[in-house]
Amino acid sequence: MDWYVTKLVFRIVCGDGNHQVQFDEQLRLLLAADWTGALLKSQAIGEREQCRFLNQRQQWVEWNFIDVAELTCVGSLEDGQELYYQITEPPDADLYIRKVEAQALSIAAHPWKSAS
Repeated sequence: MDWYVTKLVFRIVCGDGNHQVQFDEQLRLLLAADWTGALLKSQAIGEREQCRFLNQRQQWVEWNFIDVAELTCVGSLEDGQELYYQITEPPDADLYIRKVEAQALSIAAHPWKSAS
């Protein structure tokens, strides 16, 4: 059995769909015997987690599973192991760095609380 990181993509539609198009990209960690098993498990999760509900404005909201966009075998897990990477080429490097620094400050200011 190996660990895999999978990216599931959902389209979010509110009401009649007359709004800015929204997609939710989720990275999931899963355990599977092989790549095919990981793909099938990923697809099953995506299908299972599609939903339709009424929001606070009494409009229907639909989360429609599009597909598995990425699937990577990470093998066994170790402390500090890389699970995912993305190389970015932003048009403004300074703006990108300020955004990363702001995100880091936000994380430091609001640490996750343990569930103990």
